Amino acid sequence: MNERKRRILQAVIDDYILTAMPVGSRTISRKYLQNISSATIRNEMSDLEDLGYLVQPHVSAGRVPNAKGYRLYVDMLMESGLIPSVEDEAVKEYYLSRVSHLEDVVRSTAQVLSDFTHYASLVMMPGQSELRITNLHLVPVSRAMALLVIVTDGGIIRDTMVHVAEALDADALYAISRMLTERFSGKTLREVRQQLREFAAGAAADPQVLKGIAELSEQMARQSATDTITVSGTHNILNFPEYQDADKARPVLSVLEDKERLMRLIRGAESIDLTVHIGPETGIPEMRDCSVALAEYTVGQGQKGAIGIIGPTRMPYARVLNTLRLVGEALSLVLSGDEQAE
Repeated sequence: MNERKRRILQAVIDDYILTAMPVGSRTISRKYLQNISSATIRNEMSDLEDLGYLVQPHVSAGRVPNAKGYRLYVDMLMESGLIPSVEDEAVKEYYLSRVSHLEDVVRSTAQVLSDFTHYASLVMMPGQSELRITNLHLVPVSRAMALLVIVTDGGIIRDTMVHVAEALDADALYAISRMLTERFSGKTLREVRQQLREFAAGAAADPQVLKGIAELSEQMARQSATDTITVSGTHNILNFPEYQDADKARPVLSVLEDKERLMRLIRGAESIDLTVHIGPETGIPEMRDCSVALAEYTVGQGQKGAIGIIGPTRMPYARVLNTLRLVGEALSLVLSGDEQAE
């Protein structure tokens, strides 16, 4: 594969991404490579077809890329390095503003990815049973009632209403909050549940407060014990010419509803980092004409989650990978507090 063939393949894929129409040699010569004659491009495209990177849907039509062609195209993008996009700051600002309420972080992230790319998106949140508590707060709400807030090192916040003794005022609740934070800061949710009963026996804290902490930590651990996937923007698939035929779209939409198969795709990757599964590489027959681009993010002190974009193989890979990189960095910043992710 010489440099000229690479340039022609890249031009064919760039044009096909824009138009979804077979690309001819004259188009490439006129729009992309004016210094190469149409006849030379035609011969090179024929060679690319023989090498298995392009296909010709009809005898008189131009060429379109196949999975092998897209794979080389993506590999060339990764080798040359992703060029920062003019959308970088907009992506960061929009994303960070949408996840200001951290309890909605997964839903917001999936929506942001879908909004920015106009493809289907997914977010895999790792199980959080190993997240560590950083703070516990008791906020007076009314007589004998307080809001208990638990904050973890992943930025995940959960709260619940608890009964407290009527004699406990705001100062007393603050003192209890400090005592509990000192006692449980750095402990995992699992460790807190195990130690609460022993602690309650000799502690001066209100037993209703301790009960509330136990119930809330158990609820948090139970809800986040396993990896979960959120999918957004599945309807975007129907906007692409490839899937305006309902019979062709239906199997793909069915896969997007099957979170277990998507989870297997993510778990099956040796290393996610920033990667693309093209067509048959997904291992899902119904997605043979789709690509799945994935990126990692970090939760807490090192747990790894994944975000992804799903769409036709005719995908603007550079833009999609840039968006995933940016959102992954922003999500890591929010969920781990790692300033280096910025």
